Amino acid sequence: GPLLAYEVLTAFFLEATFLGVMLFGAKRVSQRVHTLATFLVAFGTSLSAFWIIALNSWMQTPQGFTMIDGRAHAVDWIAIVFNPSMPYRLGHMMLASFLTVSFFLAGISAYRYLRNSRSEANLMVMKMALTAAMVLTPIQIMLGDLHGLNTLHHQPAKLAAMEGIWNGGTGVPAVIFGIPNKQTRTNDYEISIPKLASFYLTHSWDGEVKGLNDFGDKIPPVAPVFFAFRVMVGVGVLMLLFSWLGRWQMRQNRPLPKLIAKGLVLMTFSGWVAVLAGWYVTEIGRQPYLVTGVLTTAQAATTLPTGMVFSTLFAYLALYVGLLCAYIWVVFYLARQADDKESPKTQVEKQSETSWSLFRT
Repeated sequence: GPLLAYEVLTAFFLEATFLGVMLFGAKRVSQRVHTLATFLVAFGTSLSAFWIIALNSWMQTPQGFTMIDGRAHAVDWIAIVFNPSMPYRLGHMMLASFLTVSFFLAGISAYRYLRNSRSEANLMVMKMALTAAMVLTPIQIMLGDLHGLNTLHHQPAKLAAMEGIWNGGTGVPAVIFGIPNKQTRTNDYEISIPKLASFYLTHSWDGEVKGLNDFGDKIPPVAPVFFAFRVMVGVGVLMLLFSWLGRWQMRQNRPLPKLIAKGLVLMTFSGWVAVLAGWYVTEIGRQPYLVTGVLTTAQAATTLPTGMVFSTLFAYLALYVGLLCAYIWVVFYLARQADDKESPKTQVEKQSETSWSLFRT
């Protein structure tokens, strides 16, 4: 509703206006104008993230409204926008975006490095990307911990699903691995560490944590949330490992070992994997609610036939999978075609000319 309208008015037009200048104007406007357009697109994208995450966070932790005849009416827009989970979710997402870009650049640079590209520009990009990742990953981990504590307070059922905790209490163990079984309401093949979950969730070895059995049937699908959370955390640990190892190896212009370079190539799209896993946790974890404690997903379900919904979803998935495959192919194609002697500026200018010629023809 209104929050998405604010996003269109304040961010969408800004992005749409300057995106063309950023993509195709490298040789057609001055460097200052091109740089300004790039920053304005980045600012507009960040502004879009602000409004979209404000809306999503309100659906997770709603406040600042009153219900009249079954409809939510705003009474405090500041409380709606800056709801309890919004600052944590926004910070977590922004850092995730920066890390996604950092590992994308590091991975492409490592790919060129393995193809014997030792140009100063390529090494500089790799160092910058690894330095950013080395600094941002620990901050992201700390912010994730704060976000988890916020989730424990406002959405304890989601937190219990993330951790695979069925029986709450004090001194709750941390489940390292298990297969959630919703029928028996236990974890099959569970491997856990005693009291550890209480410690990192409440910062006390004897802290109290609610389990899924405390919420009856109003719990999310446990397995998708449980495993998606571990994918996100696992990718985060790999990011920390590769960023620190890679940057340490590149200190004082030392050569990067091939094993680490190959690992960075594999981590090229790791940011997207972690982001998707995180959003699976966020969206599946709030079930059975669309708006936590206010509106269930069943109450908001569409009246369209199942076949129509499925066909639309399948069409979207097919389209985006196709675009993703094309994007990955183009990225590595350009990386293979890059000449070590060319500067990043020359590459951008040539790509801009090629893209612009497509529109002129």
